[in-house]
Amino acid sequence: MEKTLYERVGGESFFVDLVDAFYAVVEGDAVLRPMYPADLADSRRHLALFLIQYWGGPRNYQEERGHPRLRMRHAPFAVNDEARDHWLAAMTAALAAVRERLDEADFLELRDYLAMAAGQLRNA
Repeated sequence: MEKTLYERVGGESFFVDLVDAFYAVVEGDAVLRPMYPADLADSRRHLALFLIQYWGGPRNYQEERGHPRLRMRHAPFAVNDEARDHWLAAMTAALAAVRERLDEADFLELRDYLAMAAGQLRNA
């Protein structure tokens, strides 16, 4: 049986590190930061749980929060082209920060997924 990406990258710690690198960029981004609460702890946790589940790890996200419904969860925020581009740039920087832990195929799969997700969340 083929391993999931979650298993190939070493499990939870990879995604926690990816999310931490992402939020390190978000904290200083004038476009993205206002879309998040003052305390980023829950946002960090939710994103990590979602990515873990999406890539084949435990289904804790769904057990705690229900179906992801990403478009619905992001509906209160005006995710225009600028916000999409900033989000994708922050995620691309985060991916670069953990790049050495990925083989080429996994890196490309994650990169392509993040680009697709950024486009799908645009709503304004």
